[in-house]
Amino acid sequence: MSAAATAERVARESYGRLLALLSARTRDVAAAEDALADAFAAALSAWPRGGAPDNPEAWLFAAAKRKLIDAARRAKTAAGGEAQIALNIEEMESEMAGADIPDRRLALMFACTHPVIPESERTPMMLQTVLGFSAERIAAAFLVDAAAMGQRLVRAKKKVKDAGASFDIPEKETWRARFGAVLDAIYAAYNAGWSDPLGADAARRGLAEEAIWLARVLAALLPNEPEPGGLLALMLHLEARKPARRSPDGAYVPLDAQDVSLWRREMWLEAETLLRGASRMRRPGRYQLEAAIQSAHAARAWRGEADWGAIVLLYEALAALTGSPVAHLNHAAALARRDGAEGGLTAVEAARQCFPVLTDYQPYWALVADLNGRLGRTEAARIAYDEAIARERDASVVRFLEQRRAALD
Repeated sequence: MSAAATAERVARESYGRLLALLSARTRDVAAAEDALADAFAAALSAWPRGGAPDNPEAWLFAAAKRKLIDAARRAKTAAGGEAQIALNIEEMESEMAGADIPDRRLALMFACTHPVIPESERTPMMLQTVLGFSAERIAAAFLVDAAAMGQRLVRAKKKVKDAGASFDIPEKETWRARFGAVLDAIYAAYNAGWSDPLGADAARRGLAEEAIWLARVLAALLPNEPEPGGLLALMLHLEARKPARRSPDGAYVPLDAQDVSLWRREMWLEAETLLRGASRMRRPGRYQLEAAIQSAHAARAWRGEADWGAIVLLYEALAALTGSPVAHLNHAAALARRDGAEGGLTAVEAARQCFPVLTDYQPYWALVADLNGRLGRTEAARIAYDEAIARERDASVVRFLEQRRAALD
């Protein structure tokens, strides 16, 4: 393997572990990032000449250690500052005595969801620190100006440093709230990639894959927690359908019209195994319920039809658990499939009255349009399609809605 290829592999597999280890002792994510970046640059210069070392991760750790101590010396840190950094590094070296790097990524994920960091900054910070994404790539993925995203990330890391945040897994009293934020941040990263099904956006290409990678890390680190497995199962079910989400000419294909033979069988079978494993722990949560809903949709692959009875019950449970307006809307959509358009439209109207914010949501109008169309209420359907089209940015979905609207005539 070439030096460049080795560096790329280590960056993918070990960046987060190295950064987590360095940050845990320095309590300064930005300084650890700078030192690690310098270490990678040194590797790309040294390895092609002398060959990649037998233990690339240990080489990078040693190089980053030197950079941190040099930076402290240049900054003329208070008398004990440099000595303290050196002492902390020595502690890390004792941890590095084995062949493997101690895995502190879970603690780093928790640091990224510290209460001082706004929710809008948690997912980007996790992508940068655990996966090594550049600010430019993250900005493009979230449709934000690159300079603004860079400043946001700098502020987030400074807040963690100023707060004296611990880079350890939090105590049980605060575990649940922070743990949910970790899961939510990973799923937000997946959704950013999911919204680009054809991979046309270079910046978002692979974002869904990287979120799945993060979920695998989390599930491996917490084998006795059911929700990481539920989250991973959910994303694998969704990712399995990616080849069927667009036709060969790029047209949008709704879930119930997708060719199930195009679904990635190995991926959704893995999702089913994960979901069964999580359910055996008998601690249901949001992501397990969402994965179970996708599992009930996947039933169409072998029984010819989704299990709409199960989907109705699962969305009812999800809505009760989360209070989410979207869960209530999806429950109404499932009721329409199980019981008919009239009952579904009544449930949609009830959801709108409880959650007026739904009128700003494209799927609400698309569902209202579809149900009115099925009931022969052409003018109401046409108006709703216009509202849905006005709120949609995906050109393929816009064309699909326009075709449905035209079919009313």
